[in-house]
Amino acid sequence: MTDAAPVTVIRNAAWIVAWDEAKGRHAYLHDGDVAFAGDRIVQVGGKYEGEAAVELDGRDRMVAPGLVNVHSHPSSEPMNKGMLDELGSKRLYMSSLYEFMPLFRPDPEGVQDCVKVALSELLMSGVTTLVDLSVPYEGWIDLLAQSGIRAYAAPMYRSARWYTRNGYVTEYEWDEAAGEKAMEEAMAVVDAAVSHPSGRLSGIVSPSQIDTCTPELIQASAAEAKKRGLKMTLHAAQSVVEFHEITRRHGMTPIEWLDSLGVLDDNLIIGHGIFLNDHANANWPLGNDFERLQKSGAAVAHCPTVFQRRGITMRTLGRYLRGGIPMGLGTDTYPHNMIEEMRNALTNSRVMATNVYDIRTAQVIDMATTGGAAILRNDQIGRLAPGLKADLFTVDIRHRAMRPVRDPLSSLVYVAAERAVRDVYVDGRQVVKDGDCVAFDLDKALDGLEAAQRRAEAMFRQLDFAGRSHAEAAPYVYANEGAE
Repeated sequence: MTDAAPVTVIRNAAWIVAWDEAKGRHAYLHDGDVAFAGDRIVQVGGKYEGEAAVELDGRDRMVAPGLVNVHSHPSSEPMNKGMLDELGSKRLYMSSLYEFMPLFRPDPEGVQDCVKVALSELLMSGVTTLVDLSVPYEGWIDLLAQSGIRAYAAPMYRSARWYTRNGYVTEYEWDEAAGEKAMEEAMAVVDAAVSHPSGRLSGIVSPSQIDTCTPELIQASAAEAKKRGLKMTLHAAQSVVEFHEITRRHGMTPIEWLDSLGVLDDNLIIGHGIFLNDHANANWPLGNDFERLQKSGAAVAHCPTVFQRRGITMRTLGRYLRGGIPMGLGTDTYPHNMIEEMRNALTNSRVMATNVYDIRTAQVIDMATTGGAAILRNDQIGRLAPGLKADLFTVDIRHRAMRPVRDPLSSLVYVAAERAVRDVYVDGRQVVKDGDCVAFDLDKALDGLEAAQRRAEAMFRQLDFAGRSHAEAAPYVYANEGAE
């Protein structure tokens, strides 16, 4: 920001989710101004008396800090809508990872539209910061920059691919040299993100999954992350298949094995972290995964929606938070809607605990703001306070789904979700206007995504081990005559 940067003021905002520095938490303010200039917040609350280039009426608005999403897959997940809604492997513990997900991916032509749809959904649900775990594709960094979002590119690489030849045994095809080469290429992508002139992009080191990476690749990744001053993220403890694969190979749980490799520390973000040894479906009673996590400082990226569709959930999010484990929130599936993820996180935790007081709404909002910011070691985001980044969104409190308005954050999380989000700013630049993404033509991207989905359907039978059509593998809600 420079002294000459024009000021934008949201006048007389009905509600402001402001940062209370003295108490170290968010707090509501009423009927005040929020002013920002360039990429920085100038004032939160009270009346802004300075000169303003733009004045916006906030009387029917809540102003909130932008949401921080620590785990997402924009280059693939929108493709799965209508396909994986209720599909899991009956003989692989209900996960869809091994039998189905490898069969339904966008082709190179469809990737750009897939990403545009995901980034639009993210921004339109109030996300201003994103960790994007994608397999590198042409134009990735430019597309992130074009969207206007603040992003951490996390290019995924691995030593093996998983597959199944019968639907009940997961196998691995190993190519260690290819994994090492992919890591080198990923680091070049990370470098491009870190050095991008927008100043909004950075990188994260991202070996893909604990069961598809050699121990040497995981250790090399952790060392490279620390050398570069970056975080590392890794999918681990995400399925029963993976849990038992690691115990079969090493006689240790995934968490124990990461600890034995020397990488379970405060530089690691664990994708999902559901299947600890004391999870009922793991059946490994003699371990102490929860205590290891507590002592390690490693963070967990929680993405409830994709798992709940298959009857799987963490036990419980409230327990992890009470245990002091750093927790962030992500969108691991379609829709890329952070507010719905908040709602599902709350509901699942309470159901598993059979206790409405297992977790409170404020805790999940904190996960999606200050919690995510802390995990990314970025103290400039996730809060509304003078001097911090101008990453924020506004909510129409007169929207029908928000009313009656007693507590606007409750109305937003439990009812309205993205429907009431009106405007979003990143670095003080508007990226969502009147509920629509500014950077992309979403309808055009959806047309492209639908075309890519039809092409994937045509290829499904050729890729499936059982030779099924897409309609046989994932039946329509009602019979669709003529579908193949």
